[in-house]
Amino acid sequence: MTERGKLYLIPTPLGDYEPSLVLPAPVFEVIAGLKTFVVEEVRTARRFLSAAGLKGHISELDFHELNEHTAPKDVEAFARLFDCGNDVGLLSEAGLPAVADPGALLVALCHREGIEVVPLTGPSSLMLALMASGLNGQSFAFNGYLPVKPEERRTALKNLEKRSASLHQSQIFIETPYRNDSMLADVLATCSGHTKLCVAADITLASAYIKTRTVEQWKRDVPQIGKRPCVFIILA
Repeated sequence: MTERGKLYLIPTPLGDYEPSLVLPAPVFEVIAGLKTFVVEEVRTARRFLSAAGLKGHISELDFHELNEHTAPKDVEAFARLFDCGNDVGLLSEAGLPAVADPGALLVALCHREGIEVVPLTGPSSLMLALMASGLNGQSFAFNGYLPVKPEERRTALKNLEKRSASLHQSQIFIETPYRNDSMLADVLATCSGHTKLCVAADITLASAYIKTRTVEQWKRDVPQIGKRPCVFIILA
């Protein structure tokens, strides 16, 4: 049987700053030994890898894009990247790969193919937001992106609030940055005044904004989140 390489899940910073501020030394050691990368966007991957110690060697690397436009047959073709013992690194745009991220398709492929998957330590906006929220960290659920259409989104929010109240469970969700403010408006219009809401934007950055208040309290002072990466958590 042909020797197969490993898939390394490589975390990236949650913002544009020095990677060594949030990533441990072993991550950089793995990066230095890789030549093949599957990435969400080549341009940002090049910038990160340059800052991570590969400056001057980017042209020597082999990049393959995996994003929402990648066809299933193209994902299956990535299996050949591991031939002859070749190790591969998976990068997302920010934070941990394969969580609310198309890289999960490659991880699933590796499990089907018997290829070893090695997760590396790095920042997770979801866990950092939960840690800082003061909400229930014993029982929680990540719900990814909610529906885009306003009526469907408000229905989803009502259902999350009911589930939270029934299970006393923190409900975590995210939104595309340009819809952050409309998401916040829908939460405030839909949820009970007693429901707690954490808004966590720009986590780990100097501009970080992390606050937990009741919906009633938020209505008295509604922030403009703008187009910043943001995590929302409710607890009814």
